[in-house]
Amino acid sequence: MPRTAAANKPPAKDQPLESTLWKAADALRNNMDAAEYKHVVLGLIFLKYISDAFEDQHAKLMAEEAETGADPEDKDEYTKDGVFFVPPEARWDHLRDNARQPNIGQLIDSAMDAIERTNTSLKDVLSKNYARERLDKRRLGDLIDLLSNITIGDKEAQSRDVLGRVYEYFLSQFASAEGKKGGEFYTPRSIVRLLVEMIEPYKGRVYDPCCGSSGMFVQSVDFIKAHANGNGNGGHSPADISVYGQESNHTTWRLAKMNLAIRGIDGQIAWGDTFHNDKHPDLKADFILANPPFNISDWGGERLADDKRWQYGTPPKGNANFGWVQHMVSKLSPDGVAGFVLANGSMSSNQSGEGEIRKNLVEAGLVDCMVALPGQLFYSTQIPVCLWFLARDRSGKNDLRDRRDEILFIDARNLGHMESRTLKNLSDADIAKIADTYHAWRGEVGAGEFEDVPGFTKAASLDEVRKHGHVLTPGRYVGAAAADEDDEPFDEKMRRLVAQLREQRAEAARLDAEINKNLAELGHGG
Repeated sequence: MPRTAAANKPPAKDQPLESTLWKAADALRNNMDAAEYKHVVLGLIFLKYISDAFEDQHAKLMAEEAETGADPEDKDEYTKDGVFFVPPEARWDHLRDNARQPNIGQLIDSAMDAIERTNTSLKDVLSKNYARERLDKRRLGDLIDLLSNITIGDKEAQSRDVLGRVYEYFLSQFASAEGKKGGEFYTPRSIVRLLVEMIEPYKGRVYDPCCGSSGMFVQSVDFIKAHANGNGNGGHSPADISVYGQESNHTTWRLAKMNLAIRGIDGQIAWGDTFHNDKHPDLKADFILANPPFNISDWGGERLADDKRWQYGTPPKGNANFGWVQHMVSKLSPDGVAGFVLANGSMSSNQSGEGEIRKNLVEAGLVDCMVALPGQLFYSTQIPVCLWFLARDRSGKNDLRDRRDEILFIDARNLGHMESRTLKNLSDADIAKIADTYHAWRGEVGAGEFEDVPGFTKAASLDEVRKHGHVLTPGRYVGAAAADEDDEPFDEKMRRLVAQLREQRAEAARLDAEINKNLAELGHGG
């Protein structure tokens, strides 16, 4: 069995600050689209954060000025401690004092410009469109007042990751508000956490070829922090990983840069099309985490027919799924592992050569584990998805067991709970159950003994996978769960079920009559 039996705690509730702040900020949105308002709010939150951090350092330098000769207006006094220098015209108190002036939009744009000029790592990252005519300046002033009441960037707030929680909460809420478009920049936290807990990126190069708002990197660093005290990471700090990402959407790329900057993560995040303009051509990553866009057809595959990345077969021109898979394989280091999300069709499709590519990946020994997830986990799509886990070397190195003749299948479709009418989430216990099963099967020290669990998990031999035509759908392998004990006598059960059926039919007849009556009153009776 897996190494821990995590308590099945109820899902965590929203923290008051995040939800309260969201409600207040959203009330100021008026008729603005969420996609547009997102940049207004997140840009101001970012500005508030770096201004708070600056003021904290500024106060410290002022206190030390007489004794040490420190200069509170010297940029180097800030950059050496990883704090952004904020010029006077960009400091929050200046904006707060002018929040009710008609030119507040211009003042914010000037502040963003000044910050970019002073901190070259933020060049072209910040939104500078606050002066536009149709942005209500009274509501903009209200938003500044609202943010002025919270401290998110001083040392104490940073230690509690106040901004990280607020920023992620806002990203998720905007993703929900934007629906399908929101999926371009945000992968639900529970899915990212599951991927990270599975592949455990303790040390090395972490890569995401379609990084959205950088959620994979944020969770990787959070994972190391969470496991930093004696849970086996060897005392590694967040600095033990370096992050590389690429994002084709420019506005999403800006979000990614800000998301990392507010957490002090120095990532190499490039803007551009990963297929046609790979910005990390020589990178070999130790860990790859990704949520590529599902089933995209306009990816320009016809211009890449002879690409050297297609070692396992040319992906179809009309679907990029196996283009993403092979791009990631090409980026794996000799000991590298990858975990990524794909649409369920990738596990069984035989269209346009996809079945042959999947077969070649299996026979090359790359496929380590497949996880079928429950539906309704994404804001952007209702289609069911799965997780793929690939590993370059499965021969038993790094204190793991030799897994070359097996693939682990996990059917997690029955896990998760509904958070709203349309959205499901995975609890901490769900994530632990899946991740611990994988760790036990890999033979990790202290992970416990693995055993097949009908209806949930099965370590299938390659011969078994071949018999199924290299289809990788977990449901084909894990079988059915054992039926629950039922000691109700047959006659009693039938009487109960027949009575229940009659009650339901009577209720259906009553509702039909009610509907007909209402239709008649509206002049549409039969």
